[in-house]
Amino acid sequence: MSTNTISAADVNKLRQMTGAGMMDCKKALQETNGDFDSAVDFLRKKGAKISANRADRDAKEGAIIAKVTADNKLGVIVQLSCETDFVAKNEDFVAFVHKLADIALTNKAASADALKALPMEGLTVADKITEQVGKIGEKIDVVKYEIVSGENIVPYIHAGNKLSVLVSLNLAPSEANFIAGKDVAMQIAALNPVAVDKDGVDPTIVEREIAIGMDQARAEGKPEAMLEKIAQGKLGKFYKESTLLNQEFVKDSSKTIAQMLESIEKGLTVANFKRISL
Repeated sequence: MSTNTISAADVNKLRQMTGAGMMDCKKALQETNGDFDSAVDFLRKKGAKISANRADRDAKEGAIIAKVTADNKLGVIVQLSCETDFVAKNEDFVAFVHKLADIALTNKAASADALKALPMEGLTVADKITEQVGKIGEKIDVVKYEIVSGENIVPYIHAGNKLSVLVSLNLAPSEANFIAGKDVAMQIAALNPVAVDKDGVDPTIVEREIAIGMDQARAEGKPEAMLEKIAQGKLGKFYKESTLLNQEFVKDSSKTIAQMLESIEKGLTVANFKRISL
């Protein structure tokens, strides 16, 4: 096929196959003398070239999607980055992240690298991302990924896809604890606790909080012998404010999260959670 016989229908067919722009599809067909397989390869190489050219660009925008399996036993969060908020809000871009999350769930991908190695529409996920780079013209990549398994995983996606949460509850799914799980996930989104409870706090964080507490007390002129006790008191306040089960429930400050969950179903608590935000 010569360049003179490339029709609008041919260009549209390639566009439907690849999602690339009309002018890119026309050029690909011209460069490959109308061979569709070669044209597809041409567009993939274009995406790889754009990706290489934009490797040093900041990709600080993106979309973050949380999904769980039908039985609520497994959940994933996928963050796909891009350069502009305009692309992050694009329906096709968001739909692509949803597809990645579905693939991750189906295959129980253990990491972002494992996800990118999985098959997707005849290619790998990594290759499909490169295709999207060629189509969009921005640097994009899976930059954060979490997977959680448990008895009852509840997902939450904050408006605008800028933040997502997975909450793992310890008891079997029910309508009541699903609603409670959503409330907990929204609390995590808003207050960003450092751990489920004080036993889960990183020891280095505990040491830092004690050191800060002692320095504050010393600056206030407290006796040296009292500094450790005062710092421990401040650490207790830190646990109350920064560990999930000890936080006041935002919707009812008369209860902690632990007390709220217990009131919903005896023995109900949070086993684990993951939070990803831009």
